[in-house]
Amino acid sequence: MALELLDWLCFGIVGVALVGASWVVWMKEGSYSKGDLEETLLVVGGSKQTQLWTSCWRGVHPCCLFLTRFLSFLTMALLLPFDALHFDATIFLYYTEWTFTLVMIYFTLGTVISAHGCWQYLNKPHIENGEMAEFLRRGLDESMSTNSTAYKENETKGSISLQIQYVDEEFKQRIGFWGYLMQVTYQTSAGAVILTDIVFWCVIVPFLSISHFKLNMLMGCMHSLNAVFLLLDTALNNLPFPWFRVAYFVLWSCGYIIFQWVLHACGFTWWPYPFLELNTPWAPVWYLGLAIIHIPCYGMYSLIVKAKNTFLPRFLPRAFLRVY
Repeated sequence: MALELLDWLCFGIVGVALVGASWVVWMKEGSYSKGDLEETLLVVGGSKQTQLWTSCWRGVHPCCLFLTRFLSFLTMALLLPFDALHFDATIFLYYTEWTFTLVMIYFTLGTVISAHGCWQYLNKPHIENGEMAEFLRRGLDESMSTNSTAYKENETKGSISLQIQYVDEEFKQRIGFWGYLMQVTYQTSAGAVILTDIVFWCVIVPFLSISHFKLNMLMGCMHSLNAVFLLLDTALNNLPFPWFRVAYFVLWSCGYIIFQWVLHACGFTWWPYPFLELNTPWAPVWYLGLAIIHIPCYGMYSLIVKAKNTFLPRFLPRAFLRVY
């Protein structure tokens, strides 16, 4: 009976975290009207769309950020299946693999959006110049035309301007949702990476080592490269990092815990992390501690972003370009 009560306490802790995070998401991002939502997608969560693929450093070409994201994605895409082959499919029961996959998804979205942004950056001026040259050529050929013809020229110019504006708006609508998803994935990954690496290096390695656990280079890479690549991207990108999106981080962790509960309800007996076991008297304390630690983990990464945007403009005012 005591263990059943402890189980319900654990369920209650996760349930409160789940409901609280969902409420924050709804209040901040889910209660828009249709017009507000369309405007939010056009601006991509309060930031200019060009910030998705441009750097915070003046003079750094968008292709540099694209290459950084692509190489990060490529390295992680090679490392993840190698990790699964080295062990077995049960490796995906670990929160580490979930987080690693989430970071890889961010770099996938970032690579695609950066590639699209680079194409837009490189080709849009040429498209506009070509259309303007064609318009000027027509103007020279018909320089001796009547006032009626001049009116038609103005109408043609207006049509070209509207066409450019239409293409630009269509591009913004397409990239709006994916850019918004990219930012949410980035902010969720940031908190999850800090949590994963802290738990692994500060709890599991020194205190919870067991007979079949042996630290090797592959484990070290899986619990360090995710943070290294994400921090490198943070050093180059100009994405915002709002505090309220810690709710997505909490939802991500709640989803993982519920997944583990479902597995054990179906007869699975092995826990990938000992502190998730429900049949121990300290289970509610562990679950409460895990719920609380999300705040400092997300806050730690938020401080890194804030320090970048606070100190770099002071020390490197001509090199650092802060847009948002």
